Amino acid sequence: MPRTLSAKLTLALIAILGVTGAAWIVLTLFSTRLYQEEVDQSLNAPLAQYIADAYPLIEGGEANQPVLKELFDKLMVINPRIEVYLLDGEGRILAFSAEDGRVKRDVVDMAPIRAWLAGPDMLPLRGDDPRDNAGQKPFTAAVVKDGEAVAGYFYVVLGGEKYDSVAGMVSESLIVRLALFAGGLGLLVALAAGMLSFAWLTRRLRRLTLAVDRFREDGFDSPMKLAGWRRGGDEIDRLGVTVEEMSQRIADQIEQLRQADAARRDMVANISHDLRTPLASLQGYLETLAMKEDSFSAEEKRKYLDLATRQGDRLNRLVTELFELTMLDSTGTRLNFEPFSLPELVQDVTQKFQHLAERRNMTIALDMPASAPFVRADIGLIERVLENLIENAIKYTPEGGKISLSLVPVPDGIEARVADTGPGIPEADRDRIFERFYRVEKSRVDAPEGAGLGLAIVRRILQLHDSQIVVEGTADQGAAFSFRLPFAA
Repeated sequence: MPRTLSAKLTLALIAILGVTGAAWIVLTLFSTRLYQEEVDQSLNAPLAQYIADAYPLIEGGEANQPVLKELFDKLMVINPRIEVYLLDGEGRILAFSAEDGRVKRDVVDMAPIRAWLAGPDMLPLRGDDPRDNAGQKPFTAAVVKDGEAVAGYFYVVLGGEKYDSVAGMVSESLIVRLALFAGGLGLLVALAAGMLSFAWLTRRLRRLTLAVDRFREDGFDSPMKLAGWRRGGDEIDRLGVTVEEMSQRIADQIEQLRQADAARRDMVANISHDLRTPLASLQGYLETLAMKEDSFSAEEKRKYLDLATRQGDRLNRLVTELFELTMLDSTGTRLNFEPFSLPELVQDVTQKFQHLAERRNMTIALDMPASAPFVRADIGLIERVLENLIENAIKYTPEGGKISLSLVPVPDGIEARVADTGPGIPEADRDRIFERFYRVEKSRVDAPEGAGLGLAIVRRILQLHDSQIVVEGTADQGAAFSFRLPFAA
């Protein structure tokens, strides 16, 4: 079974040409036979009448055997392809020119003879062949008179037995042989032209197949490069351009999967580290407390219990943030969009952190318009965004610093901005601070409790809102985070 498209198309072409050639041969032989019969019958139409007028074939109601024998001998010499019969008025055969035992009919149907004598509308007109019980052949006929009375019919069958078979037609007719030779040669030329055409038309498909095979053998790493393929070309060109773009996307996605896998391994390592640290501290404090419970004073016991509680809270916060981020990344996350007042939400969230800011001698300043149109978003998730940004600002702002929250109307929405007077973010770290578990190295010393998930949660929530978080500021000049929400319709 052929495996290439060109070979399959060639086999299909051979089958089509074979069927077409067979049909053409049948039609050629059929039409040639009709044409030959029409020509023979037209040229020999007056033959029977001429003989009937020239020879006394019936005398005294009986067949004139001596005349018939002489006539049959002459006709067989002149044209051996004809067969001559003398019929009575009912079509019974009285005499014939064929050899004994060759004639199989005794009676010939008179309907075609009467149609011939009346003048046929179309040639060839066939009548019964006495040498074949079921066959018919073109003929010519004439009335035979005995004096003035109609005594019978002179019936001449045109075409001998050699012309009855296809082999006989081919051997007897030069035109048929030439037609068959020309037809066969034409079919071979058409086959050769078709094979060359298929090879030429499928050359781009072969190139595309080779490119796809190389792409697969390279592990889908190197995108295919197909020169000369145009999107505005034919179907194969458009297929090539699409496959090339698809290979680029596949390579990009594989690279993204590799990066995601590397990030996953880093995340697992970071999770293990961040979980192990509070767990180890918690376990150490509790073991110390258990071993030295009798020697510790009440104040020392309270100190170790407070330390263990802080590590438990840190562990609980990390697990909660991991669960929250996992839920936000799941494909089944549903957002409850509704209109609400963003200034009111900012004030409510700020109140939650006011006490913590006062404990660290910080100032939280609000800059909001007196009235603003409602925005449309998931109020619970936006509240989480504001909490994480304010908590992040408090965490990295030294005592006595300032945190500013502002709302600025922009076209089609409101921009929320949270700024601090902390150490800022180095430019080299600015693109990575939203990665999971990533923390600026300087902040690891200043804020060891951070797990590096707060900003990742912020970015994911805003992505679900078709918004983005923007970070500004440089090292030692504070940091500012901003995002936009659309107005409610």
